[in-house]
Amino acid sequence: MRRLAPLLILIAIVLIAVLLASTSGIVMQRRVIFALVNLVAVVSLYIFMGNSGILNFSTIAFMAIGAYTSALLTMPPGMKSTFLPDLPAWLAAAQLPPLTGAGMGGLVAAACALIVGLPIMRLSGIAAAIATMSLMIICYIVLGNWTWLTGGQQSLMGLPGYVGLWTAGLFAIGAIAIAFAYQETRFAIALRASREDEVAAKATGVRIVRERLIAFVLGAFVAGIAGSLYGHFMGTLRVESFYLDPTFLFVSMLVIGGTRSLSGAVIGVILISALTELLRLVEVGIPLPGTSWTLAAAPGLGDVVLAAIMLLIILFRPQGITGGRELSFDFFRKGQTP
Repeated sequence: MRRLAPLLILIAIVLIAVLLASTSGIVMQRRVIFALVNLVAVVSLYIFMGNSGILNFSTIAFMAIGAYTSALLTMPPGMKSTFLPDLPAWLAAAQLPPLTGAGMGGLVAAACALIVGLPIMRLSGIAAAIATMSLMIICYIVLGNWTWLTGGQQSLMGLPGYVGLWTAGLFAIGAIAIAFAYQETRFAIALRASREDEVAAKATGVRIVRERLIAFVLGAFVAGIAGSLYGHFMGTLRVESFYLDPTFLFVSMLVIGGTRSLSGAVIGVILISALTELLRLVEVGIPLPGTSWTLAAAPGLGDVVLAAIMLLIILFRPQGITGGRELSFDFFRKGQTP
């Protein structure tokens, strides 16, 4: 039970969030659903970036692959004939159940990660980070110009809307369970050893490229499912939704929470989601009780505050809020080491 404490605590946090949101209005429920989808994406980022120590910008690319794969496999044929009239006959007629489409989105994203990861995982440091950024840019350009398959720059509409509060919550719990199970394996332990000292890890027989590739593919699978959830939650897809803005958001959430722990990924999503909602309310304007004044801020304040918080975390607490530690029942005891 002690070893499973982080998993149980994180699952409890997600369940509490879902239960509280279920008693709120539809607007708040949609925002919590969006935060849970982001949680799946950030957990997928943690699986590779947290365990390998390599900055990764490609998560959003695999989300896009998973989203469009699921959309093409689950959209009604009538909608496909309207928005994508040049699809092959077999794809135009296909209509899988939504959950099957989500699984296929994850598998296709994982297959793509396996192909591109074979050369990229041989790189380290800034070279690997630049390679993942290049992958994100390539995916964005390809999807934006593959008109007959994705609709190009046009919106792709008609996706079945099955992502509700409990669906998003269960998928978030599933992503957390996958990440936790992986980080307890010998593959993840070997990968974290290479993160701390690559030369020493090689000297002890760690196959660094293989371990990185396993984490990269597994993270892409979870990211593909996150993309599928996003598409079916929004009901429409645009290529612009899978580029720089969400990439910066996901990296910020993970860095602020704590890159080196699964708990950090979850805590980072919760804090940034709550802060973003608060800043959004401030930008809209909050009436001050008993006065005619309204507390309002300039547009774009949320992005500025998020960047400032990330800078402060990097300067004064490089390991994030959790300090690279997992939540446990004695997390706040003095003297507890990471």
